[in-house]
Amino acid sequence: MDVLHFIFGVFGNATALFLFLAPTITFKRIVMKKSTEQFSGLPYVMTLLNCLLSAWYGLPFVSPNNILVSTINGTGAVIESIYVLLFIIYAPKREKAKILGLLALVLTVFGAVALVSLLALHGKSRKLCCGLAATIFSIVMYASPLSIMRMVIKTKSVEFMPFFLSLFVFLCGTSWFIFGLLGRDPFVAVPNGFGSGLGAVQLILYFIYRDNKGVSKKPSPEESLEMGISKPNQVKQPHSNGAPDTSA
Repeated sequence: MDVLHFIFGVFGNATALFLFLAPTITFKRIVMKKSTEQFSGLPYVMTLLNCLLSAWYGLPFVSPNNILVSTINGTGAVIESIYVLLFIIYAPKREKAKILGLLALVLTVFGAVALVSLLALHGKSRKLCCGLAATIFSIVMYASPLSIMRMVIKTKSVEFMPFFLSLFVFLCGTSWFIFGLLGRDPFVAVPNGFGSGLGAVQLILYFIYRDNKGVSKKPSPEESLEMGISKPNQVKQPHSNGAPDTSA
């Protein structure tokens, strides 16, 4: 059981790292154009919060036997911090102020959870507090692609939902779901079970509409995609989009 627990944790780390690095395509474009265009910085800030809370939850003095959760989310926090910094550098003034405000809120929330759990809570109550916080924001992060799924159903096209991204969302969620089950940890199993289910739905949608790729009507200007993908009608090269982030 311990060996299986470790194996699924390692596999979860690998798939999560792929997802964290996926938006590098988006940020290569942002740096080259020196503009964030219509891309949203919100998903990266929220993913940063999720990574910070999950990394804290996985620390031995909070939750024993979850060090693999800390390693990948600590790595994710560093990667997301770079994304947020680049977004702030190249965003217009109004968007820059918005992201800076959200970043301050994220750091405040994380700081509050960390301090309260460290100074006021002990044992099971500490694990419960940090676990609930990490679970809530993990579910929020996994739910981000819902707008993309809605768009796929509406346009009957998977043009803006890459297959391999959906596959790795499914594999990542499933790996950490099993890891949580083997470790009898609902704070890892529940949000990642949710992520695994959403990944499965994305794959089903892909196979239903895969033959329509690139031939359906484009989304309207009001329908912006989540997780770093810009409004399709304002993208000159739609197939060079960024991709959603996720974590364990």
